[in-house]
Amino acid sequence: MLEKIEGFVIRTQDYGETHKIVTIFSGKLGKFAIVAKGAKKPKSRMAALTQPFIYAQFLAYPAKGLGSLQQGDILDSFRKVREDIIKTAYAAYIAELTDKLLENQEPDHYIYDQFDRTMHWIADKDEADIPVFMYELKLFQKAGFAPVVDRCASCGRSDELSAFSVSEGGLLCRRCFSASNDAVVLPGNLAKLLYLFTKVGLERIGNITVKQENMRLLRQLIDAYYDQYGGYFLKSRKFLSQLDMFR
Repeated sequence: MLEKIEGFVIRTQDYGETHKIVTIFSGKLGKFAIVAKGAKKPKSRMAALTQPFIYAQFLAYPAKGLGSLQQGDILDSFRKVREDIIKTAYAAYIAELTDKLLENQEPDHYIYDQFDRTMHWIADKDEADIPVFMYELKLFQKAGFAPVVDRCASCGRSDELSAFSVSEGGLLCRRCFSASNDAVVLPGNLAKLLYLFTKVGLERIGNITVKQENMRLLRQLIDAYYDQYGGYFLKSRKFLSQLDMFR
């Protein structure tokens, strides 16, 4: 059945000489793939519609396998993202992570809403480390391998959380972190921030500032955590890390 579906282009790949397979992330259907015939032709009406990060209303025949795209109207091209290499890197990362960790055609309106808000944050603001970090933690939760952030991952107590262990799977209390081989003590209120970033939506976040060295520490820990439990290689994360070295 032909349907109108609003969503974001999160992945494209060539299909034959002139076509593309386009993966769209929507609130209505979740993540799904469709064939856009002739989209590789420069003068095709599909060419602009099937670029990465395009937000559009698509007219498509979705299917359990590959559906087909008939036409669509671009609602937001996210031009500010596409013209800035740092913003492009952030957007590419959350798009690839979404594609890797979500099942096909399993809608999740909360995750979609957080993706939408994160994309607009990336487009409109200079710093996107925190919202990107928040979104990926929620994706980890959706995929079933999020770190334990509301209690000690070892003994279960909820107070004096002061360290993070990749091997233990999350935060550790003062009593337990000394017994861990890889526990890293978190300075200041980083344990509370980790909980906040995991459990709270971006719409509830105002102006939160985190020291650069603390944000770098959280990034190193969560990257190591994903490497152990995530299971998918992410080309966009490698590129983002390389860019961060020069910032």
